[in-house]
Amino acid sequence: MRTNYKLQRLYCDSPLAKNLTIGISAEQAHYLLRVLRMRDGDEVLVFNGRDGEWRSTLRLDGRKKALLNLTKCERPQTQAPDLVFCFAPLKTGRLDYLVQKAVEMGAGTIQPVITHHTQITKFGEKRLRANIIEAAEQCGVLFIPELKKALKFETFLDGWNTKRRLIFCDEACEDNNPIDRLNKTGKAPIGLLIGPEGGFSDQERQRLMASPFATSIPLGPRILRADTAAVAALAVVQATIGDW
Repeated sequence: MRTNYKLQRLYCDSPLAKNLTIGISAEQAHYLLRVLRMRDGDEVLVFNGRDGEWRSTLRLDGRKKALLNLTKCERPQTQAPDLVFCFAPLKTGRLDYLVQKAVEMGAGTIQPVITHHTQITKFGEKRLRANIIEAAEQCGVLFIPELKKALKFETFLDGWNTKRRLIFCDEACEDNNPIDRLNKTGKAPIGLLIGPEGGFSDQERQRLMASPFATSIPLGPRILRADTAAVAALAVVQATIGDW
């Protein structure tokens, strides 16, 4: 069942059930009342990633506060997709874009990986989570992808669940058809790894190539920026062996 795109969607971590009245944050109230110019009695869709999506009625609580009265379950809760999206962090603006697109493309888990050529090793997890939530609100998903703690490349591979296929983009891949390579991976759960600007180091690539659970795929004859490569790879993976 598709979401009602005519109504504003809002993420709220409170339990959701019929006839409940829940509070929202000051930032959310400001957005609804001041930015969107919503009024008392307007309808909003609200979700928490656990209890489905609910139609609610906006109620003013003073000049700057607001409440939501839950009236009807619009969509039951669905499971988060079983796709683990792994990436080397980029500079802030492009990192925001990359994470937002990963949510839109169906990532259920988001895992930062610090590689040898990673430009940014420290980044704001709070900001990343805010971007994840905003993307979920806008694209109509009912889940909030889990944001994992950043791991160094070696630690990441050492702890990888070998029952999950790890697909990584490799500029040196001899094959030129990612779909053929993806079709040979079978029906195992999927992880997708996007490297940094400058690609994986020789040692990292050798480690990936030697890992029996890893599959390299090409992304065409042109060199893509890391954020572009992420969107392209997600589209190819999802269309070929994912949940599309």
